[in-house]
Amino acid sequence: MVDFNFVPNVTNQAAMAKYMLNQFPFAGLKTPERKLQSRLLLLSSRGWSVPTVIQTVNDLYARDEREYQYLAIDLARKHARQYELADLVALGPLVMRKSWWDSVDAWRPLFGDYVRLYPQTLADVFGIFAEHDNFWMRRVAITLQLASKDATDTALLTRAIEYDIDTDEFFIQKAVGWALRQYSKTDSAWVRQFMTDHSQLSTLAVREGSKYL
Repeated sequence: MVDFNFVPNVTNQAAMAKYMLNQFPFAGLKTPERKLQSRLLLLSSRGWSVPTVIQTVNDLYARDEREYQYLAIDLARKHARQYELADLVALGPLVMRKSWWDSVDAWRPLFGDYVRLYPQTLADVFGIFAEHDNFWMRRVAITLQLASKDATDTALLTRAIEYDIDTDEFFIQKAVGWALRQYSKTDSAWVRQFMTDHSQLSTLAVREGSKYL
């Protein structure tokens, strides 16, 4: 187990926990302080093997305070270039642990970064999340290509959205709108046509997805 502990700031703990509906305890570190305290650990990880990275990610993620989950995700993202697809498969289930929008949306860029680095893996990485029993995993499938711009595979985006088009879950419908809104910056005509062809899209998804149309 890595020899690292955050120095807490008790002044912020209650307010930060309240913001996350008291689901998780916090060390009380806002993002700049958390990154400052963890900087040396992340730098020292440069020479680590992938198994050491993944084990440390799991060890950190298991700790109570929420900042350790954020650090685990930062560490996982730092080593994206080193991974094989099997390593992404191993990291994927962490999306379902201690899940809330903050951690799930922090995990998503790791997988999005990876498919931009290695485009040939897109379908396989998408398959980790698509049509999963866990809706947080499906949220990642929907938002996986947020930063892909003109490299977006619209067939996969369509598949992810259509699977959950009738799902009555706020975080799913918000994700659908987010994905459509983001892609509309690249191809507004495609998004308009998609909305026309999918009249059953929720009001939330349409409202979010139409912001730049």
